[in-house]
Amino acid sequence: MVAMKDGVKLATDIYLPPGKGPFPVVLARSPYSRQQGQAVAAPLLEHGYAFVLQATRGRFGSEGDNLPFAADGWFDAHQDGYDAVEWIARQPWCDGEIGTWGPSALGITQLMMAGTAPPHLDAQYIVVATPDQYDLVYRGGAFRFALVDAWLQVSQFDKKAEGLWTAHPNKDAYWNDRALSARWNQVNTPALHIGGWYDLFTQGTLDAFTGAQTKGGPGARGKQQLIMGPWTHSVSDVKVGDWRFPKDAAFAPSPWGNQGRWLDHWLKGADNGAEKDPAVVYYVMGDPNDPSAPGKEWRTADRWPIPAHDTPLYLTAEKALAEAVPSSADAQPFTYGYDPHNPVPTVGGNHLMLPAGAFEQKKVEARPDVLVFTSAPLTRPLEVTGRITANLWISSDAPDTDFTVKLCDVDAKGNSFNLCDGIQRARFRESLSQPKPLEPGKRVSLSVDLWSTSYIFPKGHCIRAQVSSSNFPAYDPNPNTGVPFGKDKKQRTARNTLYVDGKRSSRLTLPVVGDAPAFAAP
Repeated sequence: MVAMKDGVKLATDIYLPPGKGPFPVVLARSPYSRQQGQAVAAPLLEHGYAFVLQATRGRFGSEGDNLPFAADGWFDAHQDGYDAVEWIARQPWCDGEIGTWGPSALGITQLMMAGTAPPHLDAQYIVVATPDQYDLVYRGGAFRFALVDAWLQVSQFDKKAEGLWTAHPNKDAYWNDRALSARWNQVNTPALHIGGWYDLFTQGTLDAFTGAQTKGGPGARGKQQLIMGPWTHSVSDVKVGDWRFPKDAAFAPSPWGNQGRWLDHWLKGADNGAEKDPAVVYYVMGDPNDPSAPGKEWRTADRWPIPAHDTPLYLTAEKALAEAVPSSADAQPFTYGYDPHNPVPTVGGNHLMLPAGAFEQKKVEARPDVLVFTSAPLTRPLEVTGRITANLWISSDAPDTDFTVKLCDVDAKGNSFNLCDGIQRARFRESLSQPKPLEPGKRVSLSVDLWSTSYIFPKGHCIRAQVSSSNFPAYDPNPNTGVPFGKDKKQRTARNTLYVDGKRSSRLTLPVVGDAPAFAAP
C-alpha cells in the first residue's frame, strides 16, 4: 500500500526478477483487476525488468474516490502517476531507470502522467489511448453513449462519474484542464504509440504522437515512434468486422516484439538501433476479399501525416461523388426526416463496447434517412492516407440536430464497407465551447471530422459517402430540441436538408497519395 502525497494509499504489486538487482522498472497504472499481473510481468521478468502494477485511486484495493482518471494527471490536487514514479525511484530494487506500459485505460494514465513530467520517467509504451479526456466522452459534441455508459457500468466506477462527465457537454474549463494537447511542452519522455484504424482512439493515438513529436519538451520532441495497424481495440487482431487481413498484419510475432526493443534501448541503454527506427510504421489497408487488390502492406515514414493532396469530391444532385463543383446554382437539395425515436443503427466503425471494424452497409444505406453518394468506378487504384473531413451545407427546422458522414468502399459486386466516419452536433459547428443554435431554415455550413485512415481503393471500386443524422447506440440520438444535453427528455423529429448546388457545394475531402482520382466516364 503505497502512500500518495495526501496520504491515500494505493494497492501496488511488485514483481522482481531473479538476482540481486537493482533493476530497471516497468510501471503500469490500471483501473482494472490486478489478477493478470503475473501474466503481464512474466516476459518482463524474463528479460531482467522489475514490474510494478498499481491500482488507480479507488480501484481494486486502493483507497480514495472511485472516479476514472481523476487523480492521474496534473489537473487534480493529487498527481498519483507522478508520485508512483518518484516512489519507485527511491526503492533499493530500482536502478533509476523507469518506463511505463499499458493499453487503453492504462495508456490514458500514461499520457496523464506524461503531462506531469516525473523526473525519473525515462520511456513510455502507450497502446490505443487518447491524450484529451473530452474526446473519450464526446465526439463532435455528441455523447459517446455506448462507450461511456457501458464502460462505466461494466467497470463499476462510482455512479457519479457519468453525471460528472455529462454535466459538461461543452468543451469548457473542466475539459481544457484535462487536455494534454494544451501542455505538450511539459511532456519530456520518449514514447512508442500504437493504434489501429478501427480503434475507438484512432485519432487520439495519432494526436498523441504528433503532439509530443513536434511540440514536446527536449526529452520528447523527435523521440516518439508510431505504429498504426488495421486493428480494432484488440491490437494485432487481423479480423476487423467482416474483413480479415493477412497474418502479417498482426505485426508483432511474439509477446516481446517491438516492446522489448523499445524498452531495452531506453531503459537498459541497449545499442539495438531502436532510436534509428522509422518514426512512423503504418499499415495501408486494401480489399482483403480480393487477393490481387493493392495495399495490405506495411510502410514507413519519417513523419505524420505523410505527404498527401487534399482532394475534394463534391456531393451532387444525382447522388454522385464528383471531382467538379456542381454547375447548377439551383440544384434541388435533399431533405429527410430524422426521428430520434428511430435512429440509424450503428454498423461497424471505431468502438469498444460495440462490434468494431468494417461491416457491409446495405441495410443502413436502404433507410430513407440515409443519403448515399457514390462515385463512378475508379479506372486505377487510389490511395487515401490521412485525415478525412466533410464540409456540408445544411439547414434544419430544429434548433439543433446532428449530421453524420461515413466513408465506404464499394466493390465490383456492390458490397459497401465502412472505412471511417464522424459526427457533428450542429450547435457546436463553430465551437465546441460556445454552442450556437440553428435558426430554423437558415443555411449554414459545418464540418464533420471522420478521423484518419489508410486505404487503397482498387481499380473498379467506387467511393461512397453516407450522410445522415444519427448513429445509435454509438452516440446518443440528438433530441432536436436545442435543450442542453441531459436537461430534458423531450424529443421531436427534425426535417434536415443537405444542399448540393454550385453555390453551396457540400464535399468530402480525401488526403490522396499520388495521382488524383480517375473515374470511368458516365
